[in-house]
Amino acid sequence: MVAVRASELPENKRKTGGLMTADEARELARQKRAEFEKARRAAEDESLDSVNGITEALDSAALDGTEQASSEQPEDPEHLIGFARLYSGTLSVGDEVYVLPPKFSPANPHAMPEPQRVTVTGLYLMMGRGLESLRSVPAGVVFGIAGPEGHILKSGTLCSQLEGSVNLAGVNMGSQPIVRVALEPINPADLDKLINGMHLLEQSDPCAVYEVLESGEHVILTAGELHLERCLKDLRERFARCDIQAGEPIVPYRETIVSAAEMAAPKDKNLPRGTVIAVTASKQVSLRLNVRPLPTTVTEFLEKNVAAVSQFYREKKVKESAMLESLDDSEETADHDDTDVDIHRTHLVSSKDFRSELQNAFAQAMTLSDMGSDVTAKIAAFGPGRTGPNLLIDMTGACQKFFQEEHGMHQSELNLPNEAQRSDVLIAKDFSDKILYAFQLATAQGPLCHEPCQGIAVFVEEVIVAATSDDEPSSRDTLGRLTGEIIKTVRDSIRQGFLDWSPRLLLAMYSCEIQASTEVLGRVYGVITRRRGRIIAESLNEGTPFFTILSVLPVAESFGFSEEIRKRTSGAASPQLVFQSFEMLDEDPFWVPFTEDELEDLGELADKENVAKRYMDKVRVRKGLPVKGQKLVRDAEKQKTLKR
Repeated sequence: MVAVRASELPENKRKTGGLMTADEARELARQKRAEFEKARRAAEDESLDSVNGITEALDSAALDGTEQASSEQPEDPEHLIGFARLYSGTLSVGDEVYVLPPKFSPANPHAMPEPQRVTVTGLYLMMGRGLESLRSVPAGVVFGIAGPEGHILKSGTLCSQLEGSVNLAGVNMGSQPIVRVALEPINPADLDKLINGMHLLEQSDPCAVYEVLESGEHVILTAGELHLERCLKDLRERFARCDIQAGEPIVPYRETIVSAAEMAAPKDKNLPRGTVIAVTASKQVSLRLNVRPLPTTVTEFLEKNVAAVSQFYREKKVKESAMLESLDDSEETADHDDTDVDIHRTHLVSSKDFRSELQNAFAQAMTLSDMGSDVTAKIAAFGPGRTGPNLLIDMTGACQKFFQEEHGMHQSELNLPNEAQRSDVLIAKDFSDKILYAFQLATAQGPLCHEPCQGIAVFVEEVIVAATSDDEPSSRDTLGRLTGEIIKTVRDSIRQGFLDWSPRLLLAMYSCEIQASTEVLGRVYGVITRRRGRIIAESLNEGTPFFTILSVLPVAESFGFSEEIRKRTSGAASPQLVFQSFEMLDEDPFWVPFTEDELEDLGELADKENVAKRYMDKVRVRKGLPVKGQKLVRDAEKQKTLKR
């Protein structure tokens, strides 16, 4: 979608060098008659006496003021026009088309949410900055379309019929938004203007995303510092038309664990590293969990196949709903099965192939002996957001398996109430959904600075439910109370097992490309090194005296980077930053010197700066979390007075 001012639309522009239409001639005649009538009344007022003249003058002044206020031109509103290309057929003004949602599947075209039908109100030929009206458009033409405004967020597919249509939505942007900034209006009364303006900006800018956090903050995600400045300018001048105050840029991080050579001893020497035995507050349920780092090959594989995992989860929900309906009405089972098969065939990677590739990734890392022979068959969930690069592996059978067998699902796999579960005795399967929810919470907010986790595997090794005595109430009656206890206990246990290893922070990295001459090459290297960047490659452009420098730069250190490098090189070098990926900062944020050599070189205060701890503390301060070791007063003396 493209934002265009109303004054720039062809229907709002007056044609030059041509004859007026009938409507324009009538409007011009009406204005002339009004001017003649006003002049006639002014001439008649001169003949009245002084009192009546003053009264009429005041009345006419009021009328003139009202007329002037009404004749003021209104604000030029923004209109959204779709930038489209017609692949087949002919499109004309007034035609009705369907807007396909992002999750539309040709196998089930009438599934919810059902595609909406809109009317094409205008077609435009884009001539540079100008627009020319069209009545119809043939196939193969790139044009502008008015009508789908409010029905398409970023991109979409328009078609004349649902049966046999193909979903072409989903434009892959070169850079994803990574910098997050909270916005608020200076005048609280302009909050509605800001919200409407941010909605318009999100639809018109393909790389800007608008979110509302749980705290109520209105946040915009941009690709970088320069993109942020442009978005703020558009909000102030075009979309919101109000004064806006922007907070400090927020950069995302990731948390992970590694098995380092030098790690602190396990917190419980009688248990393996990462193993936690936890008991709920009521002493009724006890759990044994083990947190381990995932191999790098497995983590990279999960990051590349996030879309496949998301589709597997949706298929799993469809199968569960079909299984539940089949228990009540067996006639609908065949319809759901056919639908699932069609959707399944649209996959680029099937569930069976995904499992085999994931198993091969584990085999390459040579960790099957530690995790078991068939790890993929015991996966219960992915996280966070049910699609992240973390695994919950159930060794007890209490949780439902994520990948079901080929022959289908049974009643026990769906955790449906069977004869044993209808009794008052609680079993481990009653807490499966609580354990899954706690896993999602723990991986969404890590223990370091409440950032998402990445590359960890949580093994549920044991779930024991204690039997209740005759005097106590029924176990089934205490399930509501145990829900909160189980979620809190599992979440804290995962965080405790996480800290038993060597934690690491993952920094968001920019890919930086710079073209510079030989004279300023050293200054460019100095600026990149000072901001903790790393040079990847350097090549000389043939036939020119310029070098092309490829490097990576942390997003947290990129603010003011372009301005600084232009100042240092007197404008001879200009960087281009594109988000690349997250990269591990190989430094433990909780590291302290403990060997004799380290204590001798650094001292007890460890004067060497811990960069990972600085990043972690900065995020914790922003989120209002306690910072360990922060001293408000380092050196102080008693106040001395003249009397003492």
